[in-house]
Amino acid sequence: MPFTFVSSFARLTPTPAAHPMTPAPATQAPPLSFEDTRVAFASKSDFQLRKVYGLFAAMNNGTLVKTGSGLMKSALKWGIPGTKFLIKHSIFEQFCGGETIAECRPVTTELGKYHIGTILDYSVEGEGSDASYDRTRDEVLATIDEAHRSAHIPFSVFKVTGVADVAILEKIQAGQLLTPAEEAAHNRALARVEALCARAHQHGVRLFIDAEESWFQHTIDLLTYDMMAKYNREKAIVWNTYQLYRHDRLDALKQAHDTAAEAGYYLGVKLVRGAYMEKEARVAKQRGQQNPINPTKQATDDLYDESLRYCIDHIDRISFCAGTHNEASSLLLTQLMQQAGLAPGDPRVWFAQLYGMSDNLTYNLANAGYNTAKYLPYGPVAAVMPYLLRRADENTAIAGQTSREFLLVQKELRRRQSN
Repeated sequence: MPFTFVSSFARLTPTPAAHPMTPAPATQAPPLSFEDTRVAFASKSDFQLRKVYGLFAAMNNGTLVKTGSGLMKSALKWGIPGTKFLIKHSIFEQFCGGETIAECRPVTTELGKYHIGTILDYSVEGEGSDASYDRTRDEVLATIDEAHRSAHIPFSVFKVTGVADVAILEKIQAGQLLTPAEEAAHNRALARVEALCARAHQHGVRLFIDAEESWFQHTIDLLTYDMMAKYNREKAIVWNTYQLYRHDRLDALKQAHDTAAEAGYYLGVKLVRGAYMEKEARVAKQRGQQNPINPTKQATDDLYDESLRYCIDHIDRISFCAGTHNEASSLLLTQLMQQAGLAPGDPRVWFAQLYGMSDNLTYNLANAGYNTAKYLPYGPVAAVMPYLLRRADENTAIAGQTSREFLLVQKELRRRQSN
């Protein structure tokens, strides 16, 4: 679904002569190994590491995860005493920063000691009302303000569906006329997005807009590019997200670059593999449409790596973040940067992983001088349960294979015991 958007303000502003963030002179990065568990778990005491070991050991038991997930949801629903405490000091503690921004600050500070940034991610799913959309807007505004005050928070992030009605976004993409009430609701949603982007621009805080399902992603894309055309004149403030498990996303990225270059603004890009594969396939089948997802994982990996190359080749216009837990792609990006003569700390290139996962990537990249950040979800325990259960599912053993996380923790414990 390629976009044809050209913003009105994009046509009025001349193209900048050069990128305002001139990179530091290229330097040779220190040796990098994602197998270095000493660096990966340097922030954890023996007690903390054993606790993580126990958690991942439990998550490698598929039956336990399935049973435990159901019990946790039921216990929270019934208000069984001690449930919240147990969850908060186990799986929640591993994958989330806290229930509030204030509770996240110790984590942000701790990550900052290792030159790792924090991306505060308010992980509460919307309730579908104007009141809930306004609460989400206000919470994201608070994360932007927190990023402005902190040296350790390089990005803020939000989902458009957190501040807008999904049905209306889908209706717009389908080319259907909105009713007067829907038009009014959509205008309120646009105002919320505008408020977030304006605050980010005011404070100079980079703002990720997350990707979502394909049947309304085009609507999100157009809105995001509109915000870029307004706020990315001096540097990339607003960043769009491209899910490379979709076979059309590199083409969309290329067209976005060409539009930005012609209209005179900078393109902010976050590259991920994708989050809705089963849902996309199911909906496409129900609607009698072509599945937008690549036919194989290898095709997705190839498209992702090709997108990394494209961004490096167009670094004069693109600032980008590789949001990935894939070790091969992460290593490739470090090699591409060196080949292009970019310093590890070039401000236009970032790496990001989820908090509680892939510390072997995050800490070793940061230790080698690369710009690296952790997505740090937060919110009330009950509200972020869907997120936590997805993390548990991801770390469950598949076909008898133990998770990478568990093996790395096991390796580090053995290293410490042998010293």
